[in-house]
Amino acid sequence: MTAVATAGAPATAPHPRPHDEGATLVRAGRRRRARRARVVTLVALAAVVALVLVSLALGTYAVSPAEAWAVVTGQGAPLDRTILLELRLPRALLAVVVGVAFALAGGIFQTVFANPLASPDLLGVTGGATVAAVWVLLVLGVTGPLVGAAAFAGAAVVAGGLLVLTRGRDLTGHRFVLTGVGVAFMASGAVGYLLSRAQVQAAQSALVWTAGSLGAARWDEVALVAGSLALAVPALVAASRPLRAIQLGPLAATGLGVRVERTRAGLLAVAVVLVAGATAVVGPLGFVALCAPPLARRLVRTGAPALPAVGAVGAVLVLAADLIAQHAIPGVTLPTGVVTGAVGAPYLLWLLARGVRS
Repeated sequence: MTAVATAGAPATAPHPRPHDEGATLVRAGRRRRARRARVVTLVALAAVVALVLVSLALGTYAVSPAEAWAVVTGQGAPLDRTILLELRLPRALLAVVVGVAFALAGGIFQTVFANPLASPDLLGVTGGATVAAVWVLLVLGVTGPLVGAAAFAGAAVVAGGLLVLTRGRDLTGHRFVLTGVGVAFMASGAVGYLLSRAQVQAAQSALVWTAGSLGAARWDEVALVAGSLALAVPALVAASRPLRAIQLGPLAATGLGVRVERTRAGLLAVAVVLVAGATAVVGPLGFVALCAPPLARRLVRTGAPALPAVGAVGAVLVLAADLIAQHAIPGVTLPTGVVTGAVGAPYLLWLLARGVRS
């Protein structure tokens, strides 16, 4: 006989199924990570605005941050507008776009190759762009858009070679990183040879550029790097879903219908555009691409932080490094790459030591 519930008896609520509870927890975790990523991005963007105002205010002709903000918003004295808008603002904005470009390129490399040591400067991609750009500067004696085109070609050659060398092989071990380091040393030797054969004045200016310098920034240079970002960011947005699948590993990505080799090649092409545009303007600004993605990862507290957070953190790093390079030593302006190298080299040694212990 079937039991019938009596009137007034409390209805029994259905017990949630285990897989429903798991799905709820997964969704809650995703929302929590997305919310934290947004907070980190907004805080980093606020830091970018603050650092830009500080960079506008500091200098031989000092102004207050309030006066700098007045100039940015279209007000202020004529002399303040001339100095800040024509001399200081291009350098600050160049630091922002260059930091975003290098950081996004580093995030792409580290995601595609699933290796925290995979960055364009360590793997020789930046070195390839530098060799091509220095050759155009010293041998052909030209500047402008041709330098950017040559940097793109050099970076593309090295990135394509890495794709060929790593096809079907393990990308997470130190062997892969050492392959890229070998390419980087070859590029460094080629740059040294070109500098040794050039005239003293040309070699001196090129040597400052190879150290990574934001000095004498111009609006057309800001536009060049911003243009590379305008080309790369929509491609990254379109490739966001395959990029998340690749983070699960090549087998899982293939099972999800992602063409791994084609997607990797497309993402590396985007990274090459970013590296080439930034390197053609400021030179090989070392370790920004290596340090920005893991720093954003630690702030977001997830294995794969959102690329907007990575770009914002990269802008903060370059802005802070450029401020230190300009004002840390009174009367002396260092190349920005000297500061990023002084910070990034210990981080690289720490990564290598941790890898050896593990």
